[in-house]
Amino acid sequence: MPKINGNEIRPGNVLEHNGGLWAAVKVDHVKPGKGGAFAQVELRNLRNGSKLNERFRSADKVERVRLEQKDQQFLFENDGMLVFMDTETYDQIELPAELLGERRPFLQDGMTIVVEFYESEALNATLPQKVTCKVVETEPVVKGQTAANSFKPAVLDNGVKVMVPPFVGQDEDIIVNTETMEYAERA
Repeated sequence: MPKINGNEIRPGNVLEHNGGLWAAVKVDHVKPGKGGAFAQVELRNLRNGSKLNERFRSADKVERVRLEQKDQQFLFENDGMLVFMDTETYDQIELPAELLGERRPFLQDGMTIVVEFYESEALNATLPQKVTCKVVETEPVVKGQTAANSFKPAVLDNGVKVMVPPFVGQDEDIIVNTETMEYAERA
């Protein structure tokens, strides 16, 4: 595995540190008036989700881990475990539903997502950036109302509440950004 210097750590990098696998969530490069520069890195454990703040000097060497990414198709949920199938080998894996956190409602039957593997262990799952949802409840469209910065609340078919522009009506399909959990465009 490649070793990188402490000042080369970027958000999203996966590092092997203290015997565990950690994802760099936030990286701040600090240059104090006294002493050498360092990177203040917020790490999240990929196996148990715990967080850790660590300082890495530029002379420190850390192991950067490359995760293998595979497309997996969502099949069903069983006792808090999400079951996915590899579309090439038809192997099935299970991941805990809390891995997706607040984005879990956007996972739809048959949806293809990217699962990251370290050796044969599934560690992380990423939803597509944009998902199509149906608006099931919102205020009616008001004629003459401008779309300039006036959003109204809407409830989607998966139970998630988002703010939508005034021209979006009930039973319309919209595209939601799963990273920001906000309205993106009409479907």
